[in-house]
Amino acid sequence: MNTLKKLEILADAAKYDASCASSGAARKDSTGGKGVGSTGGTGICHSYAPDGRCISLLKVLLTNVCLYDCHYCINRRSSNVQRARFTPEEVVELTLSFYKRNYIEGLFLSSGIIRSADYTMELVIRVAKLLREEHHFRGYIHLKTIPEASPELIAEAGKYADRLSINVELPKQESLKKLAPEKNVQRTREAMSTINARITETKADRKELRKRRSTAKKPIFATGQSTQMIVGADDSNDGDFLARAGDLYGNFKLNRVYYSAFSPIPEPSVILPLQAPPLVREHRLYQADWLMRFYHYGVDELTTADAPNLDLDIDPKLSWALRNRHTFPIDINRSPLEMLYRIPGLGVRNAKRIVRLRRHHGVSLEDLIKLRVNLKKTMPFMICVNHHPARLELSSSDLRAKFAPPPKQLEMDFSAAPIVPAAEKNMVKQAGVEALHGEF
Repeated sequence: MNTLKKLEILADAAKYDASCASSGAARKDSTGGKGVGSTGGTGICHSYAPDGRCISLLKVLLTNVCLYDCHYCINRRSSNVQRARFTPEEVVELTLSFYKRNYIEGLFLSSGIIRSADYTMELVIRVAKLLREEHHFRGYIHLKTIPEASPELIAEAGKYADRLSINVELPKQESLKKLAPEKNVQRTREAMSTINARITETKADRKELRKRRSTAKKPIFATGQSTQMIVGADDSNDGDFLARAGDLYGNFKLNRVYYSAFSPIPEPSVILPLQAPPLVREHRLYQADWLMRFYHYGVDELTTADAPNLDLDIDPKLSWALRNRHTFPIDINRSPLEMLYRIPGLGVRNAKRIVRLRRHHGVSLEDLIKLRVNLKKTMPFMICVNHHPARLELSSSDLRAKFAPPPKQLEMDFSAAPIVPAAEKNMVKQAGVEALHGEF
C-alpha cells in the first residue's frame, strides 16, 4: 500500500478526535481536477495556539489497527474497516514535506493500540523524537497518549510534545465498562496526574532559573494537556459531563475539555443509540464549560437534580438567570465584579471595563452602547443610571419566551405518498369495483 493511500485511510480515521479543535469549514476539495486547494480529505485540520493564532495541523493516526474493542469507535477490533499502518519514519517524512510546502504548522498524532500500550507509545514517541532531535523540527506537536502506558513513557512523550492529551471518552465508569471494557477512569486519572505533576515541576524549575538568572539549560516539557468526552453514546446526562469536567479542571489543571457529539458509525454495535444527539447539546456543553472556566459557575448551578440536562432552547447563563430571578436586577454601578459576570449578555471583558469606568462616573445606557453590550439581553437583568427595569417585568413568565427561539412551522412534504386509513382504502377499492362493473 502506497503512502498516499495510507494517508487517505488514516487521516479519515483520525477525524473523529475533536481534541485538537478542528475547524468547522465546509468539506470542499479539488480531487476532481477542478479548482485549487482542499478543506478535507488530506488530514489537515485547524487548531488554536496559546497566543490565539489559528494553525494548520497534520492530523493523522499512526495506525487504525487496534486491540481494544470500544463500541463507539470505528477503529475497534471488531470493526470491518480497511486497515493501514505508518512507520514512524513515514510520518516524519510526511510532516516535514507538508511543513516545507507551508501546508501545515504542526502535527497531531494519535494511534490505535498494537501489541501493547507501551509498544504503541514507544512508536508515537519515536515520531516526535525523530522530528525534534534529528530534523530539529520547531513546529507544534500534539501527542495523544495512552493511559495504560507506563508513567515513564508518558513523561518521555512530554519532552517532545507541546501538548499531551488523554481521552476520558465517557464521564462514568459504568458506561466505560459497558462500551469500552479495556478502559478505566482511574487509570486515566493517574496518567493525567503524572502529566500534571511534570508540567507543574517544569514550570517551577524554569521560574527558579529565571529568578536566579541562570544560564543553565531550562527543562522542557509539554505546556498543557486536554481531553475529550463523547456526548450521546450512553445515558450520561449533562450534569455528569460537567461534573467530570469540573473534576479534571480542578485536580489536573487541564487546558481544555472537548465535547464531541456521538456520530453513528458504519456497522455500529447493537448497544449504541441509532441516532446522534442534537448538535445543539454539544454547543450548550461548551457554553456551560466556558462559564465554569471563566465566569466561576459551579456545576450545581448549571444543572440541578430536577433538571440534570441543559436547556437546549436558551444558553446556560440565561437559564440560570431565569431560575434565579430573585437575584436580579443587578446594579452595575454598585455590585461587585463577580455579580456582573452573572448578567446575561455581559462578558468578562465588558464587566471589567464597567468596573474601571464607574470609578469616574455612573455607567449609563449610552456607555453600554459604546462598549457594544447586547442590550436586548442585558436590560431586563440590570440597573444603570438611566435604566430601572420593573420587577414585574423580570418575574413575568413571558421573559423566557422572549429569548427562546420562535416555534418552527412544520413543513409539509407533498412528494410523499398520502397516508390513507384502511377503512378509506376499502371504500376506494369498492368504488373501483363498482365502476368497473357499472354497478353503483
